[in-house]
Amino acid sequence: MNRALGLCLLAALAAPAWSAETIRYVALVDGGKQAGHQVVSHGDDGVTRVDFIFKDNGRGPELKEQYTLAADGTFKTYQVKGTSTFGAAIDETFSLDAGQARWKSTSDHGQQAVAGTGLYSPLGGTPAGFSVALGALTQRSDGKLPLIPSGTLSMRKLGEAQVANGRDKRTVQLVALTGIGLTPTFAWATTDKSPRLFAFIYPGYLQLIEDGWQANADALETRQKQAEGEALVALQQRLAHPLKGSTLIRNARVFDSERATLGEASDVLVRDGRIVSVTGRGSTAPQMQTTDHTIDANGRVLLPGLFDMHGHVGRWDGGLNLAAGVTTVRDMGNDNATLQQILAEERAGTLMSPAIVPAGFIEGESKMSARNGFVIKDLAQAKQAVDWYAAHGYPQVKIYNSFPKEHLRATAAYAHQKGLRVSGHVPAFMRAQDVLEQGFDEIQHINQLLLNFFVDEKTDTRTLARFYLVADKTDGLDLDSQPVRDFIAQLARQQTVIDPTLATFEFLHQRDGEMSPIVADVADHLPPDIQRGRRAAEMNIPDDATAAKYNRSYAKLVDFVGRAYKAGVPLVAGTDEMVGFTLQRELELYVQAGLTPAQALQVATWNGAKYSRTLADRGSISPGKRADLVLVDGDPTTNISDIRKVALVLKGDTAYYPSEIHDALGIKPFAEPVKAVSRR
Repeated sequence: MNRALGLCLLAALAAPAWSAETIRYVALVDGGKQAGHQVVSHGDDGVTRVDFIFKDNGRGPELKEQYTLAADGTFKTYQVKGTSTFGAAIDETFSLDAGQARWKSTSDHGQQAVAGTGLYSPLGGTPAGFSVALGALTQRSDGKLPLIPSGTLSMRKLGEAQVANGRDKRTVQLVALTGIGLTPTFAWATTDKSPRLFAFIYPGYLQLIEDGWQANADALETRQKQAEGEALVALQQRLAHPLKGSTLIRNARVFDSERATLGEASDVLVRDGRIVSVTGRGSTAPQMQTTDHTIDANGRVLLPGLFDMHGHVGRWDGGLNLAAGVTTVRDMGNDNATLQQILAEERAGTLMSPAIVPAGFIEGESKMSARNGFVIKDLAQAKQAVDWYAAHGYPQVKIYNSFPKEHLRATAAYAHQKGLRVSGHVPAFMRAQDVLEQGFDEIQHINQLLLNFFVDEKTDTRTLARFYLVADKTDGLDLDSQPVRDFIAQLARQQTVIDPTLATFEFLHQRDGEMSPIVADVADHLPPDIQRGRRAAEMNIPDDATAAKYNRSYAKLVDFVGRAYKAGVPLVAGTDEMVGFTLQRELELYVQAGLTPAQALQVATWNGAKYSRTLADRGSISPGKRADLVLVDGDPTTNISDIRKVALVLKGDTAYYPSEIHDALGIKPFAEPVKAVSRR
């Protein structure tokens, strides 16, 4: 979900008004399949007009943008209209006149005096916006460009590449832009006096490149991944703190994840990344007195490393995950080659990242297919996909929206035969009850569960209907009715795991101008541009009556999860949204659903390990297991929101201090660090 949204966020900056000219770009996914376009027309009237559309997985933005530029290359006037990824209206304007900037969007408005240069940063802009930023930056002698309403954009050149289109050849440059979002944004630009966007590449997912030059996209992606890798290695070296030998964590209240209880203060001995012992506080055993490093927990709560059971891992996600105490992520769908690279880098220790448990993505071929993993047409291809995932050590596969329903039962049986779990979305024209009967071990997303009561054999849930039906109809669903009770009983009887991603689906009821509930309580910790972006709605909620209905529907989604848990349905905590912040909100919602804070923590630790098949290695603070540990400055077993106050994370034999990571990413830290002290 977050990739398409990220496309607009990363590119929300706008192409200079040269003489009349039209530049066309194509958006490619899945190794060359066209999923959209961008047409940038520079008019003789000084107006640049942009037509942008991107559709993947049955959704995506459609935007019409136009603007004029001032002498310094920044926006003089700006306007964008259209719809967001999930159908919300986008209508945004900006003007700069006589040193006064004014802007208005569907989620905010404002004005401010501007002395000198300032580039407006749109909420809903198109990727064409890179060109404006690039052009304006080249006019700045200090390489820094003030942004409106706030922030500063800077650019660093990372390298060059030669590209060809028949006899036409060019040199293009790879640049890293910082100042928008939490991590650098990479773009390929021309090298002329006023550079503009040549290609925007999201490795493993999207290639937006000038039409006619598509044959160069893969080579540019490879070069970009290399440059990103060099930056990520440097980040790991700067923020990772190896703890070779033995480490003693003194005076920590240890959370028993198996029983969901908090114990008395204890001492935990770790050696070479493994837990050696958990003993009473103040042990005088010789091995406790001669450790290489000590950590004074001072009565803080020590948790097993948290699991995010629904990620789509990117190479830049690791720091945010670790700072949140997430030491294992289950990847629920990715480009296979990209994920294999990330897995290798994580194992080698060159990438700052949680451990990754991969789920193999299998989709069916259609006009609305998500282009990840394997996209199959028949049973033979489905079995080949299962074979590949089994051979590469994947513990499960994930079935997606366009998977051909006539092959589901046989595919699930074949995956089970190979020892793999089967999970996923409910394929189009089926209900959740059908996939339970045909072999699913787990279902992703709360909407996929509740659609069970709102669809029939003609409902195409590959469209936005899979969101709007749930938002519109759950309000009228009686959770005490026999069909709902029977469905929950079936989930419990079969021990089918649910991965509801409740926090992700708060977009169903968020209105323009309201802060996303994911970060509402901690928004002041985030950079201003993130705060502003998180006030933009994703759903089309036209009036107060609709908003009230969607709020009531969402409350029932939360209630359903609580009822399922109390009935014995296995629950895991996943996000599929903003890395580093969503898991905490997910656990808060579980408490809202009726779980105790300790039970919510159990779901994010013990259950995560159990259902990712890693319980023998992690998920509890037990001798012999990996030293994946999280020290919290508070007590999340009584106040679940304290889970945000992470003071120290151990991932095996490496310590990370979340405050350092947050400082590096422009986030105000949540807790003072508790650091290891070396005896040598």
